[in-house]
Amino acid sequence: MKALLIIGAISGFITVALGAFGAHGLEGRLSEKAIATWEKAVQYQMFHTVVIIGVALLLQKIQVGSLTTAGGFFIAGILLFSGTLYVYAVSGITIFAIITPVGGVAFLIGWVLLGYSAIKYL
Repeated sequence: MKALLIIGAISGFITVALGAFGAHGLEGRLSEKAIATWEKAVQYQMFHTVVIIGVALLLQKIQVGSLTTAGGFFIAGILLFSGTLYVYAVSGITIFAIITPVGGVAFLIGWVLLGYSAIKYL
């Protein structure tokens, strides 16, 4: 639980910093499409950062492995989905965009595990 809260806090900080950098530091340097890609990465990272913190707090009530695993999948999703979109937006290297769906699948698995945990243990 504590580790997920710390990771969530760090991710929240990084998300705000990357959002500000995208809005101010990249403006005029990247195409509109690349900026939109960057913004999508920031958006998904923030959504899932909040979920990671929620999972950490939920672990105070029910300590089950499926919740911890869900948190791990959300972290993996941020790294693989948002991370590859950030790199793709600034580099244009398409291999990163090809990896992005793996992060999306990690998000989906995290959501399934969170739902399973809620149904089974709450």
